[in-house]
Amino acid sequence: MVQTMIETTLNYAETTKIESNKCVLSDVLKSMRISGSLLINEDYVPPWGVAIPNAVKLRSLLKLGAETQVVAFHYVNRGFIEVIPEAGESIMVEAGGMVICFGGIAHHISQNSDKPAIPVESILSGGMNPFAPNEKNIARSTSVMCGVFMMQNLEINPLFNALPKILHVSASTSSAYNNLTKILSWMDREIDQSTKCTFVIERLLELLSAEIMRVQLESTAIDSSWFSAVNDPVIGRALSLIHAQPGGIWSVNRLADAVAMSPSRFAARFTSALGDSPMAYVTKWRMNVAGRMLGDSQQRIEEIASSVGYENVAAFSRTFKRHLGVPPNAWRTRQL
Repeated sequence: MVQTMIETTLNYAETTKIESNKCVLSDVLKSMRISGSLLINEDYVPPWGVAIPNAVKLRSLLKLGAETQVVAFHYVNRGFIEVIPEAGESIMVEAGGMVICFGGIAHHISQNSDKPAIPVESILSGGMNPFAPNEKNIARSTSVMCGVFMMQNLEINPLFNALPKILHVSASTSSAYNNLTKILSWMDREIDQSTKCTFVIERLLELLSAEIMRVQLESTAIDSSWFSAVNDPVIGRALSLIHAQPGGIWSVNRLADAVAMSPSRFAARFTSALGDSPMAYVTKWRMNVAGRMLGDSQQRIEEIASSVGYENVAAFSRTFKRHLGVPPNAWRTRQL
């Protein structure tokens, strides 16, 4: 049993800082294997409109594998745009604002246009910008940057499942988004260089995505069980332990002892915060880790099973298939 000098849960909570739980966010971000690609960086004069397909069609358009989730984003550098989802209310995005479509829904981006939007395919094909400004109307043009974040291993990823379908942030009006502004400014400088390095731009897109997630974690206005749980001094500590040792010999009693709570109170608080019992979360995270290992290494399934806490390979295979839909061997083949 883990020994502790903390006498009460309240005292334990007071000595636990949010910073100690950041490793959970880092762990989950790493599991997503985020990359990025810039698709559009143009000036448009109204009226104009561009149609963005849903994530499945966009993935096909970009010739990406079925294991990749494509998340479209739009950043307004100057002017404003209207984001009109296929279902739901439209969003007005002003200069310094950004919209990230985690839900993968089809949508239009436009400005003062009631005409059918041009499919993004026609723009990506390398044709002329049909909405390009000239010397007379450049002052009323909008500068917009559009791209995609490409993410992996999302089947049972707790962070991705906690994100809103559409996230609207304003990088210019809140100190919390200060780093976003810096990253976007750096991207602008890289893009403007005649010898721009796409490698740097791609890394900046990864950093941009990670910073968006971190701001969501630190936001006081979030409405997400997982983000709130990571910030909870007790549940966040338990999550840190689980993520640090996914193959550990975990039980409700052991986790409760580590956070100085009774097992019944801990289990109730954990389940209330996350919607999963402690051991259900442990199992899901173990399968997430195992899925990554199957795709990234040549380790035998027996070794992977053992590393995530299963000495019985048959039990591991059954659990893996129940959560990810296919047996470990089939999963590995699909990642190749």
